[in-house]
Amino acid sequence: MSDHGVKSSEKEAGMLNFLLNRAKWNSSREELIQLTLDKNLGVLNDTGALCISTGEFTGRSPKDKFTVFDAVTEDAVNWNAINQPISTENFDKLEQEILAYFDKLNEVYVRDLFACADPTYRLSIRVVTETPWAGLFADNMFIRPEKDQLQNFDPEWTILCAPGFYAKSEIHGTRQHNFSIINFSKKVILIGGSGYTGEIKKGIFTVLNFVLPHQRKVLSMHCSANIGTEGDTALFFGLSGTGKTTLSADPNRKLIGDDEHGWSDNGVFNFEGGCYAKCIDLTEEKEPDIYHAIKPGAILENIHFFEDTNKVNFTDVQTTENTRVSYPLYHINNIAVPSVGGTPKNIFFLSYDAFGVLPPISRLTEAQAMYLFISGYTSKVAGTEAGVTEPQTTFSACFGAAFLPLHPAKYAEMLGAKLKESGANVWLINTGMTGGVYGVGQRMSLKVTRALITAALEGELNKVEFETLPVFNFQIPTACPGVPGEVLNPRNTWADKAAYDIKAAELADKFNQNFENYADQATAEILAAAPKA
Repeated sequence: MSDHGVKSSEKEAGMLNFLLNRAKWNSSREELIQLTLDKNLGVLNDTGALCISTGEFTGRSPKDKFTVFDAVTEDAVNWNAINQPISTENFDKLEQEILAYFDKLNEVYVRDLFACADPTYRLSIRVVTETPWAGLFADNMFIRPEKDQLQNFDPEWTILCAPGFYAKSEIHGTRQHNFSIINFSKKVILIGGSGYTGEIKKGIFTVLNFVLPHQRKVLSMHCSANIGTEGDTALFFGLSGTGKTTLSADPNRKLIGDDEHGWSDNGVFNFEGGCYAKCIDLTEEKEPDIYHAIKPGAILENIHFFEDTNKVNFTDVQTTENTRVSYPLYHINNIAVPSVGGTPKNIFFLSYDAFGVLPPISRLTEAQAMYLFISGYTSKVAGTEAGVTEPQTTFSACFGAAFLPLHPAKYAEMLGAKLKESGANVWLINTGMTGGVYGVGQRMSLKVTRALITAALEGELNKVEFETLPVFNFQIPTACPGVPGEVLNPRNTWADKAAYDIKAAELADKFNQNFENYADQATAEILAAAPKA
């Protein structure tokens, strides 16, 4: 055991040689904030949150994410454009050079943390960062050990995060100077050339998406979760921007977590100890929980202030539209402690449909649920990314393809088994457009979406009649308490019904084209659930 009360395994010994002399170990959150201010790496806003810039990268860089190709991963990982291989030799070379880089710094910052709220599946993590605010981010996002748990802390995984270290592609086998690399044999993640904190968070998510399904028979999920007063758990799947964080923050239900969960035989558990929310156009009225979580200890990334103030202008996107805030779960009052729940009773798939085709809520059959889970549909709208001038379909398998080391069919198969065992209701929610495509129609009202979800959670939709939506064959309610009846059937919201039919057929065709990638792994029942263009 080290002088810091830290147990060092043989794997860690080399790292500890320099860390013991160079590192600030498990500094208080207040100290990390003050160090960031003293080093001119951040400022405080008017509510006391720390505001920092992540530098060149304001989002993840999927093309620069790699997995070490070795005996552990060779036959298990689904190698593709997302799961790119890199050799053990190049990984070892980069690891040694990062350690040498750290050794030249005056200080590095070490945090010992956990992932997974269920102790049965808990993962111990050591995060070594170049900047104090990145250490605070890790403390926000992962589960913070009690003081006595830091004694004899033995990390299973280690993250080395060095944004100031640049790789040389011709030497290290990377695409360019930045990289995020996972080594499942050594249980080490290397992050270099990028200060974007999401690489830390999603690195561990990717690890859990391999370890839990492949080795522990637990379904890992890119979803938020909450629990009602009767103990009923709900899951919210969706890609970035579809409303996972917003819709799971329900004043009448306790938040389990906003982004990453596991579903075991015991129920659902959060992977994290915090939230990482988008804050573009954030207002107190629309998202009060997130708004009020921005206080001392929270980190705002890449935001701008109103001129001559330290008040955040949440509409300012001059640096990026991906402005973010991270904060520990305890910044929200209405949370489940611990961050666990029972077997889900209701599951919501969230899609931002920019084409105005999908209903605001649909009840899915098990086969339709599997089809839509594998599809993972949402859409991009003009202005969100360079080069996007009109709405575009986006499909991300299992609502998180960028973080899935295994074949999507593995996760889909596990979800299908869970649905059969649990009998959970599955609903499709459109948080996008109604009354026409983006630019013609209008955004689905958050008030309406919340009312529909509440009605589903409270069983009110079990009391109404349903009708079938042509082409997609979804079941849609004909009425819902507190919701205008005319918005429930999307075709009725379009002034030009023929234009709706054309757009619905186009979207159905996009679904079918995308599903060709997975048809060979799907059952006849799932294939039959495809839309009929």
